[in-house]
Amino acid sequence: MPFLTLLRESGIKQVIGYGMLIFFVMAYRQLFCSVDRASFTYWLIVQMAVIFIYSVFYNITYIYLGFFPANFVGYYKEKTKFNRAFCGLIFMLLFPCFYQLLANSVSLRELFSVLPFLVIMLISPFGIRSLFRRIELETKLAQANEQIKELSKREERVRIARDLHDTLGHTLSLLTLKSQLIQRLATSDPERTRLEAKEMETSSRAALKQVRELVSDMRTVTMTEELANIQHILRTGNITFQYEGDEDFSAISPVTQNIISMCMREAVTNIIKHSNATHCAITITQFADKMRIVIRDDGKGAAKEKMFGNGLRGMEERLMLIEGGLTLSAHNGTVVTLTVPLIKKARMIGGRKE
Repeated sequence: MPFLTLLRESGIKQVIGYGMLIFFVMAYRQLFCSVDRASFTYWLIVQMAVIFIYSVFYNITYIYLGFFPANFVGYYKEKTKFNRAFCGLIFMLLFPCFYQLLANSVSLRELFSVLPFLVIMLISPFGIRSLFRRIELETKLAQANEQIKELSKREERVRIARDLHDTLGHTLSLLTLKSQLIQRLATSDPERTRLEAKEMETSSRAALKQVRELVSDMRTVTMTEELANIQHILRTGNITFQYEGDEDFSAISPVTQNIISMCMREAVTNIIKHSNATHCAITITQFADKMRIVIRDDGKGAAKEKMFGNGLRGMEERLMLIEGGLTLSAHNGTVVTLTVPLIKKARMIGGRKE
Protein backbone atom coordinates (compact mmCIF):
# COMPACT_ATOMS: atom_id res chain seq x y z
CA MET A 1 0.00 0.00 0.00
CA PRO A 2 1.52 3.39 -1.00
CA PHE A 3 0.20 5.04 2.18
CA LEU A 4 2.06 2.60 4.42
CA THR A 5 5.16 2.45 2.22
CA LEU A 6 5.56 6.21 2.43
CA LEU A 7 5.88 5.93 6.23
CA ARG A 8 9.38 4.61 5.63
CA GLU A 9 10.36 7.89 4.02
CA SER A 10 11.25 10.99 5.98
CA GLY A 11 11.35 14.74 5.64
CA ILE A 12 10.38 16.58 2.48
CA LYS A 13 10.42 13.35 0.46
CA GLN A 14 7.62 11.94 2.60
CA VAL A 15 5.57 15.16 2.36
CA ILE A 16 5.95 15.26 -1.41
CA GLY A 17 5.08 11.57 -1.54
CA TYR A 18 1.80 12.04 0.31
CA GLY A 19 1.03 15.10 -1.79
CA MET A 20 1.48 13.05 -4.96
CA LEU A 21 -0.69 10.31 -3.48
CA ILE A 22 -3.49 12.86 -3.05
CA PHE A 23 -3.01 13.93 -6.67
CA PHE A 24 -3.14 10.27 -7.73
CA VAL A 25 -6.47 9.69 -5.94
CA MET A 26 -7.90 12.92 -7.36
CA ALA A 27 -6.80 11.91 -10.88
CA TYR A 28 -8.39 8.47 -10.41
CA ARG A 29 -11.71 10.02 -9.49
CA GLN A 30 -11.59 12.61 -12.26
CA LEU A 31 -10.81 9.98 -14.87
CA PHE A 32 -14.12 8.28 -14.14
CA CYS A 33 -15.96 11.60 -14.31
CA SER A 34 -14.33 12.89 -17.50
CA VAL A 35 -14.61 9.94 -19.90
CA ASP A 36 -15.04 11.18 -23.51
CA ARG A 37 -13.95 14.69 -22.45
CA ALA A 38 -10.79 16.60 -23.28
CA SER A 39 -9.76 16.68 -19.58
CA PHE A 40 -9.58 12.85 -19.56
CA THR A 41 -6.14 12.94 -21.22
CA TYR A 42 -4.80 15.54 -18.77
CA TRP A 43 -5.83 13.53 -15.71
CA LEU A 44 -4.34 10.38 -17.24
CA ILE A 45 -1.04 12.22 -17.74
CA VAL A 46 -1.15 13.32 -14.08
CA GLN A 47 -1.66 9.75 -12.91
CA MET A 48 1.15 8.41 -15.13
CA ALA A 49 3.49 11.20 -13.97
CA VAL A 50 2.87 10.36 -10.30
CA ILE A 51 3.62 6.66 -10.91
CA PHE A 52 6.72 7.56 -12.93
CA ILE A 53 8.12 9.76 -10.15
CA TYR A 54 7.31 7.16 -7.52
CA SER A 55 9.02 4.36 -9.52
CA VAL A 56 12.14 6.40 -10.33
CA PHE A 57 12.78 8.36 -7.13
CA TYR A 58 11.10 6.23 -4.48
CA ASN A 59 10.80 2.48 -5.04
CA ILE A 60 10.30 0.22 -8.06
CA THR A 61 7.36 -1.50 -6.33
CA TYR A 62 5.25 1.60 -7.01
CA ILE A 63 5.19 0.36 -10.61
CA TYR A 64 2.23 -1.84 -9.57
CA LEU A 65 0.11 1.31 -9.51
CA GLY A 66 0.37 1.15 -13.31
CA PHE A 67 -2.69 -1.15 -13.35
CA PHE A 68 -4.86 1.95 -12.85
CA PRO A 69 -3.75 4.02 -15.88
CA ALA A 70 -3.39 0.83 -17.96
CA ASN A 71 -7.13 0.24 -17.66
CA PHE A 72 -7.94 3.86 -18.48
CA VAL A 73 -5.81 3.73 -21.64
CA GLY A 74 -8.31 1.19 -22.97
CA TYR A 75 -11.08 3.81 -22.67
CA TYR A 76 -9.87 5.60 -25.80
CA LYS A 77 -12.11 4.89 -28.81
CA GLU A 78 -9.98 6.68 -31.40
CA LYS A 79 -7.03 4.63 -32.58
CA THR A 80 -4.60 7.58 -32.68
CA LYS A 81 -5.28 8.63 -29.09
CA PHE A 82 -5.11 5.02 -27.93
CA ASN A 83 -1.71 4.51 -29.57
CA ARG A 84 -0.32 7.70 -28.01
CA ALA A 85 -1.58 6.77 -24.56
CA PHE A 86 -0.25 3.23 -24.94
CA CYS A 87 3.21 4.56 -25.87
CA GLY A 88 3.09 6.74 -22.75
CA LEU A 89 2.18 3.65 -20.69
CA ILE A 90 5.16 1.72 -22.12
CA PHE A 91 7.54 4.56 -21.26
CA MET A 92 6.08 4.88 -17.74
CA LEU A 93 6.55 1.15 -17.06
CA LEU A 94 9.88 0.37 -18.75
CA PHE A 95 12.01 3.47 -18.12
CA PRO A 96 11.93 3.18 -14.30
CA CYS A 97 12.90 -0.50 -14.53
CA PHE A 98 15.98 0.21 -16.66
CA TYR A 99 16.85 3.29 -14.60
CA GLN A 100 16.71 1.39 -11.28
CA LEU A 101 18.71 -1.48 -12.80
CA LEU A 102 21.44 0.82 -14.09
CA ALA A 103 21.53 2.68 -10.77
CA ASN A 104 21.96 -0.65 -8.96
CA SER A 105 18.90 0.16 -6.87
CA VAL A 106 17.23 -3.12 -7.86
CA SER A 107 18.54 -6.54 -8.76
CA LEU A 108 17.84 -8.43 -11.94
CA ARG A 109 15.99 -11.05 -9.90
CA GLU A 110 13.63 -8.42 -8.49
CA LEU A 111 12.96 -7.12 -11.99
CA PHE A 112 12.07 -10.62 -13.19
CA SER A 113 9.52 -10.85 -10.37
CA VAL A 114 7.90 -7.65 -11.68
CA LEU A 115 8.02 -8.75 -15.33
CA PRO A 116 4.74 -10.85 -15.36
CA PHE A 117 2.82 -7.90 -13.93
CA LEU A 118 4.33 -5.57 -16.53
CA VAL A 119 3.11 -7.91 -19.28
CA ILE A 120 -0.40 -7.91 -17.79
CA MET A 121 -0.37 -4.11 -17.59
CA LEU A 122 0.64 -3.87 -21.24
CA ILE A 123 -2.06 -6.33 -22.35
CA SER A 124 -4.93 -4.95 -20.24
CA PRO A 125 -5.55 -1.78 -22.39
CA PHE A 126 -6.34 -4.00 -25.39
CA GLY A 127 -8.72 -6.12 -23.31
CA ILE A 128 -10.52 -3.07 -21.93
CA ARG A 129 -10.73 -1.47 -25.38
CA SER A 130 -12.09 -4.68 -26.87
CA LEU A 131 -14.69 -4.88 -24.08
CA PHE A 132 -15.88 -1.33 -24.69
CA ARG A 133 -16.01 -1.89 -28.44
CA ARG A 134 -18.15 -4.96 -27.88
CA ILE A 135 -20.48 -3.01 -25.60
CA GLU A 136 -20.68 -0.24 -28.21
CA LEU A 137 -21.46 -2.75 -30.98
CA GLU A 138 -24.13 -4.39 -28.84
CA THR A 139 -25.66 -0.97 -28.18
CA LYS A 140 -25.67 -0.15 -31.89
CA LEU A 141 -27.16 -3.56 -32.64
CA ALA A 142 -29.92 -2.96 -30.10
CA GLN A 143 -30.61 0.45 -31.64
CA ALA A 144 -30.66 -1.09 -35.12
CA ASN A 145 -33.12 -3.75 -33.94
CA GLU A 146 -35.35 -1.04 -32.49
CA GLN A 147 -35.22 0.84 -35.80
CA ILE A 148 -36.11 -2.37 -37.64
CA LYS A 149 -39.07 -2.91 -35.32
CA GLU A 150 -40.21 0.67 -35.84
CA LEU A 151 -39.83 0.39 -39.62
CA SER A 152 -41.71 -2.91 -39.55
CA LYS A 153 -44.55 -1.28 -37.65
CA ARG A 154 -44.57 1.63 -40.11
CA GLU A 155 -44.57 -0.76 -43.08
CA GLU A 156 -47.42 -2.71 -41.52
CA ARG A 157 -49.42 0.51 -41.10
CA VAL A 158 -48.77 1.39 -44.76
CA ARG A 159 -49.80 -2.11 -45.82
CA ILE A 160 -53.02 -1.94 -43.82
CA ALA A 161 -53.81 1.52 -45.21
CA ARG A 162 -53.14 0.29 -48.76
CA ASP A 163 -55.26 -2.82 -48.25
CA LEU A 164 -58.10 -0.78 -46.80
CA HIS A 165 -57.92 1.55 -49.78
CA ASP A 166 -57.84 -1.33 -52.27
CA THR A 167 -60.48 -3.53 -50.67
CA LEU A 168 -62.98 -1.05 -49.23
CA GLY A 169 -62.43 2.02 -51.39
CA HIS A 170 -64.21 0.68 -54.45
CA THR A 171 -67.08 -0.79 -52.40
CA LEU A 172 -67.72 2.47 -50.55
CA SER A 173 -67.56 4.36 -53.86
CA LEU A 174 -70.25 2.06 -55.25
CA LEU A 175 -72.41 2.55 -52.17
CA THR A 176 -72.13 6.31 -52.67
CA LEU A 177 -73.17 6.03 -56.32
CA LYS A 178 -76.04 3.72 -55.40
CA SER A 179 -77.31 6.07 -52.71
CA GLN A 180 -77.28 8.97 -55.19
CA LEU A 181 -79.17 6.83 -57.73
CA ILE A 182 -81.78 5.84 -55.14
CA GLN A 183 -82.37 9.48 -54.26
CA ARG A 184 -83.16 10.21 -57.93
CA LEU A 185 -85.38 7.13 -58.38
CA ALA A 186 -87.19 7.19 -55.05
CA THR A 187 -90.31 8.93 -56.37
CA SER A 188 -90.26 8.04 -60.07
CA ASP A 189 -89.42 4.31 -59.97
CA PRO A 190 -90.10 2.63 -56.58
CA GLU A 191 -89.46 -0.87 -57.95
CA ARG A 192 -86.02 0.08 -59.31
CA THR A 193 -85.32 1.83 -56.03
CA ARG A 194 -86.06 -1.39 -54.15
CA LEU A 195 -83.70 -3.36 -56.38
CA GLU A 196 -80.93 -0.78 -55.99
CA ALA A 197 -81.38 -0.81 -52.22
CA LYS A 198 -81.08 -4.59 -52.29
CA GLU A 199 -77.82 -4.30 -54.23
CA MET A 200 -76.59 -1.73 -51.67
CA GLU A 201 -77.26 -4.27 -48.94
CA THR A 202 -75.32 -6.89 -50.90
CA SER A 203 -72.41 -4.49 -51.40
CA SER A 204 -72.36 -3.50 -47.73
CA ARG A 205 -72.29 -7.15 -46.71
CA ALA A 206 -69.42 -7.68 -49.12
CA ALA A 207 -67.59 -4.74 -47.51
CA LEU A 208 -68.11 -6.27 -44.07
CA LYS A 209 -66.70 -9.54 -45.37
CA GLN A 210 -63.70 -7.72 -46.75
CA VAL A 211 -63.03 -6.10 -43.38
CA ARG A 212 -63.11 -9.51 -41.71
CA GLU A 213 -60.71 -10.86 -44.31
CA LEU A 214 -58.39 -7.90 -43.78
CA VAL A 215 -58.39 -8.41 -40.02
CA SER A 216 -57.47 -12.06 -40.56
CA ASP A 217 -54.53 -10.87 -42.72
CA MET A 218 -56.60 -11.14 -45.89
CA ARG A 219 -57.04 -14.25 -47.96
CA THR A 220 -55.38 -14.66 -51.34
CA VAL A 221 -57.56 -13.42 -54.23
CA THR A 222 -57.24 -15.23 -57.55
CA MET A 223 -57.39 -13.38 -60.84
CA THR A 224 -60.43 -15.37 -61.96
CA GLU A 225 -62.33 -14.36 -58.82
CA GLU A 226 -61.31 -10.75 -59.22
CA LEU A 227 -62.42 -10.61 -62.86
CA ALA A 228 -65.85 -11.88 -61.84
CA ASN A 229 -65.93 -9.33 -59.03
CA ILE A 230 -64.92 -6.53 -61.43
CA GLN A 231 -67.70 -7.51 -63.83
CA HIS A 232 -70.24 -7.27 -60.99
CA ILE A 233 -68.87 -3.93 -59.80
CA LEU A 234 -68.94 -2.37 -63.26
CA ARG A 235 -72.43 -3.68 -63.94
CA THR A 236 -73.57 -2.12 -60.68
CA GLY A 237 -72.05 1.18 -61.80
CA ASN A 238 -73.82 0.97 -65.20
CA ILE A 239 -70.53 0.46 -67.04
CA THR A 240 -70.30 -2.23 -69.71
CA PHE A 241 -67.44 -4.71 -69.44
CA GLN A 242 -65.43 -6.61 -72.04
CA TYR A 243 -62.71 -9.14 -71.32
CA GLU A 244 -60.19 -10.59 -73.78
CA GLY A 245 -57.41 -12.99 -73.00
CA ASP A 246 -56.58 -16.18 -71.16
CA GLU A 247 -59.00 -17.90 -68.81
CA ASP A 248 -56.61 -20.21 -66.98
CA PHE A 249 -54.26 -18.63 -64.42
CA SER A 250 -53.60 -21.76 -62.36
CA ALA A 251 -49.90 -21.76 -63.31
CA ILE A 252 -49.41 -18.28 -61.83
CA SER A 253 -48.22 -18.18 -58.22
CA PRO A 254 -50.84 -17.16 -55.59
CA VAL A 255 -48.77 -14.16 -54.49
CA THR A 256 -48.55 -12.80 -58.04
CA GLN A 257 -52.26 -13.41 -58.64
CA ASN A 258 -53.16 -11.61 -55.41
CA ILE A 259 -51.08 -8.53 -56.25
CA ILE A 260 -52.40 -8.35 -59.83
CA SER A 261 -55.96 -8.73 -58.53
CA MET A 262 -55.47 -5.83 -56.09
CA CYS A 263 -54.05 -3.66 -58.88
CA MET A 264 -56.93 -4.46 -61.27
CA ARG A 265 -59.41 -3.67 -58.51
CA GLU A 266 -57.75 -0.30 -57.86
CA ALA A 267 -57.76 0.56 -61.58
CA VAL A 268 -61.46 -0.28 -61.90
CA THR A 269 -62.25 1.70 -58.75
CA ASN A 270 -60.57 4.75 -60.32
CA ILE A 271 -62.67 4.27 -63.48
CA ILE A 272 -65.89 4.25 -61.45
CA LYS A 273 -64.91 7.21 -59.29
CA HIS A 274 -63.18 9.56 -61.72
CA SER A 275 -63.60 8.69 -65.40
CA ASN A 276 -67.33 9.10 -66.17
CA ALA A 277 -66.81 6.12 -68.49
CA THR A 278 -69.55 3.92 -69.98
CA HIS A 279 -67.32 1.06 -71.09
CA CYS A 280 -64.29 -0.77 -69.66
CA ALA A 281 -62.15 -3.40 -71.37
CA ILE A 282 -59.48 -5.63 -69.80
CA THR A 283 -57.01 -7.60 -71.90
CA ILE A 284 -54.66 -10.12 -70.30
CA THR A 285 -51.88 -11.64 -72.38
CA GLN A 286 -49.44 -14.24 -71.10
CA PHE A 287 -46.01 -14.56 -72.70
CA ALA A 288 -43.26 -17.02 -71.91
CA ASP A 289 -41.62 -14.79 -69.34
CA LYS A 290 -44.15 -12.09 -68.51
CA MET A 291 -47.79 -11.10 -68.35
CA ARG A 292 -49.35 -7.89 -69.64
CA ILE A 293 -52.65 -6.55 -68.33
CA VAL A 294 -54.23 -3.64 -70.21
CA ILE A 295 -57.20 -1.83 -68.63
CA ARG A 296 -58.97 0.68 -70.90
CA ASP A 297 -61.96 2.95 -70.47
CA ASP A 298 -63.76 5.45 -72.69
CA GLY A 299 -63.96 8.16 -70.06
CA LYS A 300 -62.56 11.66 -69.89
CA GLY A 301 -58.97 10.54 -69.31
CA ALA A 302 -56.61 11.36 -66.47
CA ALA A 303 -55.00 14.80 -66.16
CA LYS A 304 -51.22 14.60 -66.29
CA GLU A 305 -50.77 16.33 -62.96
CA LYS A 306 -53.17 13.86 -61.33
CA MET A 307 -52.05 10.69 -63.05
CA PHE A 308 -50.26 9.28 -60.03
CA GLY A 309 -52.43 9.68 -56.95
CA ASN A 310 -52.40 7.57 -53.80
CA GLY A 311 -54.20 4.67 -55.49
CA LEU A 312 -51.77 4.39 -58.43
CA ARG A 313 -48.83 4.92 -56.14
CA GLY A 314 -50.06 1.99 -54.06
CA MET A 315 -50.32 -0.09 -57.25
CA GLU A 316 -46.72 0.74 -58.11
CA GLU A 317 -45.56 -0.22 -54.63
CA ARG A 318 -47.37 -3.55 -54.86
CA LEU A 319 -45.96 -4.30 -58.32
CA MET A 320 -42.43 -3.51 -57.13
CA LEU A 321 -42.72 -6.47 -54.74
CA ILE A 322 -42.88 -8.82 -57.76
CA GLU A 323 -40.58 -6.68 -59.96
CA GLY A 324 -43.51 -5.50 -62.06
CA GLY A 325 -44.21 -2.13 -63.62
CA LEU A 326 -47.06 0.23 -64.42
CA THR A 327 -47.63 2.73 -67.23
CA LEU A 328 -50.49 5.18 -67.57
CA SER A 329 -51.57 6.95 -70.76
CA ALA A 330 -54.56 8.81 -72.17
CA HIS A 331 -55.93 7.61 -75.52
CA ASN A 332 -59.67 8.06 -76.03
CA GLY A 333 -59.91 7.57 -72.30
CA THR A 334 -57.39 6.16 -69.85
CA VAL A 335 -55.14 3.16 -70.50
CA VAL A 336 -53.43 1.44 -67.57
CA THR A 337 -50.85 -1.20 -68.51
CA LEU A 338 -49.43 -3.61 -65.94
CA THR A 339 -46.36 -5.69 -66.79
CA VAL A 340 -45.41 -8.54 -64.48
CA PRO A 341 -42.58 -11.10 -64.85
CA LEU A 342 -43.92 -14.64 -64.58
CA ILE A 343 -42.69 -17.34 -62.24
CA LYS A 344 -45.05 -20.19 -62.96
CA LYS A 345 -45.78 -23.01 -60.55
CA ALA A 346 -44.37 -26.39 -61.52
CA ARG A 347 -46.96 -28.91 -62.68
CA MET A 348 -46.78 -32.63 -61.94
CA ILE A 349 -46.85 -34.82 -65.06
CA GLY A 350 -46.34 -38.57 -64.68
CA GLY A 351 -44.88 -38.12 -61.22
CA ARG A 352 -42.38 -35.56 -62.50
CA LYS A 353 -42.28 -31.78 -62.29
CA GLU A 354 -42.66 -29.99 -65.58
